[in-house]
Amino acid sequence: MGYSIANQTASLTNASSNATTNSTLNTASSYAIVQAAIQRTQDRLFEDNFVPWKFHPRNSDFEPPSNGSRTYIRNVSIQQNQTDSAAILKPLAGEVNEQYTLSISTAGAVEITAISSIGILRSLETFTQLFYRHSTNGGVYSPYAPVSIVDGPKFGHRGFSMDVARTYYPASFILHTIDVLASNKFNRLHLHATDSQSWPLDIPALPNLSRKGAYRTGLSYTRQQLAQIQEYGMYRGVEVYIEIDTPGHTASIAHSAPELIAAYNIQPDWGTYANEPPSGGLKLNSSAVYTFLNTLWEDLLPRVASYSAYFHTGGDEVNLNSYLFDDTVRSNDTSVLQPLMQQFVDFNHGYVRAAGMTPMVWEEMLLEWNLTLGKDVVVQAWLSDASVAETVAMGHKVIAGNYNYWYLDCGHGSWLDPLSSATSPFLDYCSPLKNWHFIYTYDPLYNIPPNSSHLVLGAEVYLWSERVDPVNFDQVVWPRAAAAAEVLWAGAKDEEGRNRSLVDAGGRLGEWRERLVGRGVGAAVVQMPFCRMGGNGSQCLGS
Repeated sequence: MGYSIANQTASLTNASSNATTNSTLNTASSYAIVQAAIQRTQDRLFEDNFVPWKFHPRNSDFEPPSNGSRTYIRNVSIQQNQTDSAAILKPLAGEVNEQYTLSISTAGAVEITAISSIGILRSLETFTQLFYRHSTNGGVYSPYAPVSIVDGPKFGHRGFSMDVARTYYPASFILHTIDVLASNKFNRLHLHATDSQSWPLDIPALPNLSRKGAYRTGLSYTRQQLAQIQEYGMYRGVEVYIEIDTPGHTASIAHSAPELIAAYNIQPDWGTYANEPPSGGLKLNSSAVYTFLNTLWEDLLPRVASYSAYFHTGGDEVNLNSYLFDDTVRSNDTSVLQPLMQQFVDFNHGYVRAAGMTPMVWEEMLLEWNLTLGKDVVVQAWLSDASVAETVAMGHKVIAGNYNYWYLDCGHGSWLDPLSSATSPFLDYCSPLKNWHFIYTYDPLYNIPPNSSHLVLGAEVYLWSERVDPVNFDQVVWPRAAAAAEVLWAGAKDEEGRNRSLVDAGGRLGEWRERLVGRGVGAAVVQMPFCRMGGNGSQCLGS
């Protein structure tokens, strides 16, 4: 029997909250978050659904008869069992309970319960995935009822890192990406907001930063746009937090304040002083740099603290040789530079804490520079599984995301113009491409002792933008990032501790790709239709 939805309404109980934000835009509340999610759910069901013909034998009658017996779902009961805490809108990892229950009875009664409003958001997303569009009458139906689901995430931090500095993305495109992240039950968007190539973030107290450092006028985010992006994520259970990478990856500052930057854009030998062009980083022992940072943080941090519990101060790929051109240091000796780096990071983290946020850094600050970091600092480990294990062994909280598994930009070939001595096939540094099968195999808890697993807050999947822009972004990211989302939500292991089946994953991911396309996402194909049309799993098994 098919279960259809007609005249569907939702009754919402006890979803109000006293949680507020000091946003200069609309004040968000838990009740408003859920009401907006209900409207989105209706749109997903009736406007953005799909006919699943690719997952059934060809020309089969897999749909319920359009004029046959059916049970209608006319009401959906949504019960929030506790009042949201004040942290609901910008929580630390694990601070919000996202668990929910969802049931559809044989009589068509739908009941949803959750402890938090964010749990309700997650349940409504699952609810949309139980229904398909009917090819004949255009209605929607579910073949799964009766059903009972008890669900919740494995990790409290399920993130996507998006580089908006090497390539500029319009604010509207970032909002689109937040919608897709929410659909995939991600709960963090890490905006890598500035880098050596451009500074696309308006800082009113330092107007020349973006005026001269952005690629061109208009290709920067105003304070209003940044607030809109963060608030938009808040309503969808996606906390948007900002990274200003320092002291490396800052050459774009030289367009407005060249006196602050050492080793700026050395050509053609940029590779001696940076990981990619242009070279250049903030000087380490300059009073002018500290004056600049004071102005930057006093402008930016209070604004973003309204929407996020975290702020990322960077710290990756700092090149020692660049400091040979730093007139305040003139050394690449770590014994000289390390105390200065400690002072630099302590200064920045003091401002982050004063703004009420938790500092984040890349792993190099801890593992290569051997800095003393506060126990509140979250370390982002990207180089290896060993980095995660070493960070945890030192007692620090960590965000995983091994680039060998979860860098989505890898494997598309080098973007550098080849030297005359270069030879084919012109691969990028992290080839091959990380396909969806491989992404599923990554376990953020690999080799982590059970008594330390709580220190692994979660992980992020990354998209660096050397070869990506809004035209090909969706194709590069989706549905591969959805495979990472499933690992972060359900865990890399099943209930019996075994790696999850990649055979089963192909069908799930293929169907999910069709749902994404129905929602306006230009997601890449998982498999040709033949593979899932056999009626009994995959017809494309092979090594």
